[in-house]
Amino acid sequence: MNAVLSPGDVENVTHPRGVERIVAGTPTSDGAGVKLTRVLTQPLQRRLDPFLMLDAFGSDNPGDYIGGFPDHPHRGFETVTYMIAGRMRHRDSAGNEGLLSNGGVQWMTAGRGVIHSELPEQEEGRMEGFQLWLNLPAKEKMCAPWYRDIQNETIPEITVDGVTARIIAGRSHGVDGAMAPGQREGTQPLYLDLHFDAPGASFAQALAAGHNAFVYVYRGALAIGATEVASQRMAILANDAGSDGVVLRAVGDAPARALLIAGKPLAEPIAQYGPFVMNTNDEIFKAVEDFRAGKFGG
Repeated sequence: MNAVLSPGDVENVTHPRGVERIVAGTPTSDGAGVKLTRVLTQPLQRRLDPFLMLDAFGSDNPGDYIGGFPDHPHRGFETVTYMIAGRMRHRDSAGNEGLLSNGGVQWMTAGRGVIHSELPEQEEGRMEGFQLWLNLPAKEKMCAPWYRDIQNETIPEITVDGVTARIIAGRSHGVDGAMAPGQREGTQPLYLDLHFDAPGASFAQALAAGHNAFVYVYRGALAIGATEVASQRMAILANDAGSDGVVLRAVGDAPARALLIAGKPLAEPIAQYGPFVMNTNDEIFKAVEDFRAGKFGG
């Protein structure tokens, strides 16, 4: 569904955030050789709490993605996979299975432990998307695994002054996303995919003052205040005192696309060992022990 909002429905941002710094990301590979860019890396986890990682992948070459991500474990956080183009099959040890395709999202809570695979269901063509890791509060890290497929057509969309926002999580201009605000009280994630199709188009989004936020531009270029953010760059938004949101403006004549992601920091210790994210080293040791003992059955 797509709602075109009138001027009276538009969020009013009077003290927008600026850009603290620009991040280029690190080319790498994961799974069975899938080529990707790790945009949010481990050194940024505390600054962008509650977010742990953001990977961007996109290629027309099947050799870059055909191996996919065979069986691997997770514990202690959530994965949010957003597919722009392509088809990927999910299966996990909790008995869940789903097909992720153009415009769809898979939201998985690893909780106390799950083993899953994400494998391409195509042998040619473009595969493009993102995977975000969202931390879990300490009290929820050992919850039961959970999984939800969010199909493309069920993601709410709004159009404001020529900019279309796909609301994957949180709330924008009074419209709840596919993952509504009250469903993740601990982290309160906002996840928007913004499409700027007109030159100079701008979009304002209210942000809670205490929440960490970043913008990843994946087409074209945007300006945030006086700072221009080029394609394949992440802008970490400053936690300016008294700020009430952010204003993004398209730069140049080409259409622009960007992710706007924000959330409430947990302010808890982070202990990570590969696919396990807990609060203490002892909990990490227990995660490895449980995985080796075959206790990640769902």
